[in-house]
Amino acid sequence: MKLIVFLALVLTFNAQAFTQQKRDKLLGNLIKKALENYHYRSLIIDDSISEIAFKEYLKRVDPGKQFLLVEDVKKLEAHKSKMDDQMVSGTFSIITSGSEILEKRFKKIEQWRKEYFSKDFDFKKEEEIELDPDKRVFQKNEKDLKNLWRKIFKQATLSRYLTLLEEQNEEGKEDKEKKKKKKKKKKEKKLSDKELREKARKSISDKYKKFFKRLRDESHDDNLEKFFNAIANVYDPHTNYLPPRRKEDFDIDISGSLEGIGAVLQEDGSYIKVVSIVPGGAAWRQKDLAVDDVILRVKQAKTGEEVDLVDMQVDDAVRYIRGPKGTTVVLTVKKLDGTRKVIPIVRDVVEISASFAKSSVITHKDHDLKLGYITVPKFYRDFDGNGRNCTDDVRRELVRLKRKKVDGIILDLRNNGGGALEDARQMSGLFIEKGPIVQIRDHRGKTDILKDDDPSITYNGPLIVMVNRFSASASEILAAALQDYGRAIIVGNDFTHGKGTVQAILNLNQGPIPKLMGGDMGALKVTIQKFYRIIGSSTQVKGVVSDIILPDRFANSKSREADIENSLPWDRISPRPFAPWTDKRVDIGMLRNRSQMRVKNNERFNKIFKMNDYIKKRNEDTKVSLKLETVIKEDKENKDMIEKLKIKKEQEKLIVSEFEESIKEIEKIKPGEEKQWKKDFKQRKEEWVKNIRLDVELEEAFYIMKDIFHLRNNKKLSKIKN
Repeated sequence: MKLIVFLALVLTFNAQAFTQQKRDKLLGNLIKKALENYHYRSLIIDDSISEIAFKEYLKRVDPGKQFLLVEDVKKLEAHKSKMDDQMVSGTFSIITSGSEILEKRFKKIEQWRKEYFSKDFDFKKEEEIELDPDKRVFQKNEKDLKNLWRKIFKQATLSRYLTLLEEQNEEGKEDKEKKKKKKKKKKEKKLSDKELREKARKSISDKYKKFFKRLRDESHDDNLEKFFNAIANVYDPHTNYLPPRRKEDFDIDISGSLEGIGAVLQEDGSYIKVVSIVPGGAAWRQKDLAVDDVILRVKQAKTGEEVDLVDMQVDDAVRYIRGPKGTTVVLTVKKLDGTRKVIPIVRDVVEISASFAKSSVITHKDHDLKLGYITVPKFYRDFDGNGRNCTDDVRRELVRLKRKKVDGIILDLRNNGGGALEDARQMSGLFIEKGPIVQIRDHRGKTDILKDDDPSITYNGPLIVMVNRFSASASEILAAALQDYGRAIIVGNDFTHGKGTVQAILNLNQGPIPKLMGGDMGALKVTIQKFYRIIGSSTQVKGVVSDIILPDRFANSKSREADIENSLPWDRISPRPFAPWTDKRVDIGMLRNRSQMRVKNNERFNKIFKMNDYIKKRNEDTKVSLKLETVIKEDKENKDMIEKLKIKKEQEKLIVSEFEESIKEIEKIKPGEEKQWKKDFKQRKEEWVKNIRLDVELEEAFYIMKDIFHLRNNKKLSKIKN
């Protein structure tokens, strides 16, 4: 009887293994064929692709070069040219071999963790650790690896200790009124220095204990994801295999229906980095969280539970950040300048009305000029099923501003990551008579042209389009079209984001065969098209170069398409005939020279230049000290410098003396909610006015428009002081 049960179990196990291998084989072949047949680059997955993918695979299994030894890498190199074959066969021997090696390393490092955290670290010793994975090398032997992990543990503990110390000191500086309010609550005991060190050590020890357990518990699908995406990313960085769990997260991000903070995150080595802020989301309204911030820890305000995100996968990290509307999550982040900041954010759904196009009439206390200002946070269409789109909203605001007899209009596309391509086409048509707007080329070489066929022009006066490094996709199409026609002056950073590609989601569950295999196969996000300007050049990588360049406060951020490995290259195709704008053209060279002189004499812009130089110097020095005295000294010097270069409130210049707020509200207000709606509307209005008044880039755009107005009307230009 026992023998029969045993045989039955073996047969069941073998059937499951056989089914798993068949599923893996099917999945590998589906992804291979989809990449080869649909991706813009039309590459065949062979040995040469496999060798490139192998390097990417190593980054995925050991991004910090903190697990594998040189001998381990050599062993894995036996699979370097065979990943393409394994993809077809469904026998992923590189995964098996890598898992065996890593399991061995995890067990050993876990032993070292227990050893090192059983006693205090010596923070008086002068030593340092390299934090940049690209500058690290794989360790030669276990002795070197053990020493590396001693430094990793030590640096993490030192950092946590200083954060705890800083938080305790800040709490002690609270004003008396806040202290009175807190008397009702249980007073927290002030920890001694010894207790702070013990708390930091225990916290980091527990963190790595969980971290190693999570690594050991990685599923078969987790390993397959690393394998397939190592190959997919050879094609380009926007092409990814989405296993079932990540596909679910992707669907939530696309729909925008999730309650949370409204930020898009991605893994950057061992860290979780903010790559974009969703317009209308909680973080967007709170203002403190910014692109390129590294989220170190997450704390739930209600429970006080805190989680360290360093070395955590992004899909795990977001589960700690998301939560019900109205609850508060507290993020500890590292800013681009190296300072740490604690940011509380009240979770909420994306506030759709906050991401709609808005406009104002702005003036200047020292200049007789009235301008229309329109900001478009994103290219939206049919949001929430109400039929609203940004083109109609911008058209309405243009008509309203014309009735106000403005002398020019500034269209702000800064931080606009794109959206509906149709609105890039239609919105361009609001400013030109008719003609081609953008060319779209697919992987077969077929080119389609999107045109504006409507001869009507909503606004034909002076126009400035503001952009920055975060203006992408549809924003770049609109800016490029208006620049090519000579219709607008593009003002902003040296060039825009440079994402000139289109992705499609291929459902890998289509057809009868995947269904017969059982389970969800996931999906493949694949780049299928590329954008080209009507003059023939691509917006990919190079983006749109501004006619007049303003200082970039994120100049040291590696956040553009050009900064991402394996991005599709810039190229050009045949231009298309079009009729350039000829009405009252002005000398851009003169405008540029005058703007440069103003920027040079502007204290706020000069602080941006100095801050960029300072951050660049800090970023180049990626080794950090593990000596407490040195770290405290360096932190103080950094904070003092950041404070010195910060734009103080008394330095802010009021650039708006008259204000006419015209946010078009078409939301349906439910009975009984009028009072709260008016309160929220007033708050949004006050914030809107404040942001306009303190915007140094918008101030300079105002001066540029003033020069345009004078040149067009043959008026004498004002003298710029040197």
